[in-house]
Amino acid sequence: MQHLLRVLVLSLSTLLSLAGCQQNNGWDGSLENLLLSQPERFSTVMQDVEKYRPQIIYTQIDRDENNKPTFRSYSYRLDSSQYFYPASTVKLPTAALALEKLNRLDVPGLTRDTTMLTGVATDTQTPASEDPTSPTGLPTIASYIRKVLLVSDNDAFNRLYEFVGQKDLNESLRHKGYQNSRIFHRLEVARNFESNRMTNPVVFVEGDYVVYEQDAQVSDADYEADAAILLGRAEIVDGELLERPKDFAVNNEFALQDLHDVVQALIFPDDVAQERRFDLNDDDYQFLYRNMSGYPGESGIGAYSDAAKYPQGYVKFLMVGGSAPTIPDNIRIFNKPGDAYGFMTDCAYVVDYENGVEFLLAATLYTNDNEIFNDDNYEYDEIALPFLRDLGLAIYELELKRERQFHPELSRLQIERF
Repeated sequence: MQHLLRVLVLSLSTLLSLAGCQQNNGWDGSLENLLLSQPERFSTVMQDVEKYRPQIIYTQIDRDENNKPTFRSYSYRLDSSQYFYPASTVKLPTAALALEKLNRLDVPGLTRDTTMLTGVATDTQTPASEDPTSPTGLPTIASYIRKVLLVSDNDAFNRLYEFVGQKDLNESLRHKGYQNSRIFHRLEVARNFESNRMTNPVVFVEGDYVVYEQDAQVSDADYEADAAILLGRAEIVDGELLERPKDFAVNNEFALQDLHDVVQALIFPDDVAQERRFDLNDDDYQFLYRNMSGYPGESGIGAYSDAAKYPQGYVKFLMVGGSAPTIPDNIRIFNKPGDAYGFMTDCAYVVDYENGVEFLLAATLYTNDNEIFNDDNYEYDEIALPFLRDLGLAIYELELKRERQFHPELSRLQIERF
């Protein structure tokens, strides 16, 4: 791992020294050719793409004289019918929809910083009445979103899921045009289909005053896939090895194109179709940007102050491999990754303020050599993280050399830090 970190630091330093060479890089527009041209980085995956199931979307961004962006996307093996488990990537749209719901409710005194107490309506549910990472020690929508984006906390996602509600979450995404997505279960905790349809009662309070109360909800919709999605050869369930494929029809889905488009809609709300946008205000966006691009150690949250446990590259897979101790000051990565069952995914808006570089990049990869699920034996460190790191660096290399008629003005995204 230390060798990988040294490679990363040297790679970034070398790339930054090339920033003045904004010349045509000769790239032919094929991501496949780009990957094949760099076997030292990508040969393992490119020699067996059927096994590793990579999908990639790269979007170039160009500005006009008024700083208005236009987008041009390139893809490799993009296929919404080829399932991958989205893991924690589903937390990003859920966080945005939680903020959107607050705006839609429009209750006086109800904000993302209002204390949110979660109760129970069934014996499978769990309550939440404190949050040591919150400034007040009490849970709020804001504290849950911070944890979701800074360290990808699963319980925080579950609380946002319970607030938004299963049906509202999915119908909102479909209404916005994200048709190849379904988010219908909590993460990390074992819940059956019926339990995930049922979400907890929630009350928002200021001291002893009830600001807003939401009863337990039951979704009347069925979000399972229409057909079985069978992957692998075996699965461990309750300690027992079951020699049969795992059916992902009962798991969340978030197609790479939808993930890419959600990030694009959040970063560029004025430049996507109206129906794709989230109903957020400027302060909401700044809050999301601060936490999407922020590092755990700069958040002021004591639990995240250990730099060895939470380096700057934590939950930053593209370009920095998930563990870089530091990232150059002029670079920020606005992203949401996820990994589980051998699938590793990340989608990011990458910006280099100093050199006027910006791009969108989304990618997913499958690394489960023995084809057994739930054995915790996945090739994340050996294959997935190096691939995503090097993919981000390869695209960044292109961007450093790419000609631009107008230098982007990026002050909107140079946000005030924590």
